[in-house]
Amino acid sequence: MVVIASLVLGLLTGTAVFADLSSTEAEQVIKVNAHKFEYVPNTLVLKKGVPVILEFTSSDVVMGFNSPDLKSRVTIIPGMVTRVRIVPENIGEFIFFCDIFCGDGHEDMTGVIRVVA
Repeated sequence: MVVIASLVLGLLTGTAVFADLSSTEAEQVIKVNAHKFEYVPNTLVLKKGVPVILEFTSSDVVMGFNSPDLKSRVTIIPGMVTRVRIVPENIGEFIFFCDIFCGDGHEDMTGVIRVVA
């Protein structure tokens, strides 16, 4: 019933809804703002094996989020919320970066996802 209500809400609001049907508890949502030329926050601490939804917003230009080691990539469009679900499988530090040129300073737009036990 909850899944059906979430899908209807998503259709009515135009918001993407992600559901893990095997999970009985709500997944953690971490809000990340991408703007020239940084992510806030730019360091995320996640637990190994625990699903999390990263919820991105941008107020200025189209940005990217790419974390190759976590097999995760999305385009962040200004004025919209973009979500990506990550389930970290390995402990360590993994970089993420903007992969859509957003102006001078773009090459410094990076962050770290630290996965702990």
